[in-house]
Amino acid sequence: MKRGNLMSSLSVQTQFGALTPIADGEAIIGLRWDGVETGAPSAVLSEACRQLRAYAEGRLEQFDLPLRLTGSVFQQSVCAVMRDIPFGETLTYGDIAKQLGASAQAVGGACGGNPIPILIPCHRVMGAKGLTGFSGAGGVETKVALLRHEKAAGLLI
Repeated sequence: MKRGNLMSSLSVQTQFGALTPIADGEAIIGLRWDGVETGAPSAVLSEACRQLRAYAEGRLEQFDLPLRLTGSVFQQSVCAVMRDIPFGETLTYGDIAKQLGASAQAVGGACGGNPIPILIPCHRVMGAKGLTGFSGAGGVETKVALLRHEKAAGLLI
């Protein structure tokens, strides 16, 4: 429980797995790959599933959902930069580190702690020498699938 609201989740099946956004009141606070639905569906969860389905079907390139992040100011700064990476494009940990005046390793840690993958597109962040991990289910394979879906994976094919 947080801020007096019960957390709930709803799931949508995609080629990337059963994507399950989690809401706390009127904002999305997480995304899992487990397909487990809890609590009462809400308008924000229904909209999140609608947008995730549209993204998976190639009809949506930018999400427009209320997100609530917890974590340090640095974690939130990294997530803000990731949210601004356009569909089909990538940045490196080093690129983000330069923007924030931090180390690439610190940025990598913050990316790995992203609680809302896909909606906050950490899959669009690469290492200096190419692919690195991914916080969502399936790890690097899911990251590759997301980048290919966005046609950002020319370097991977």
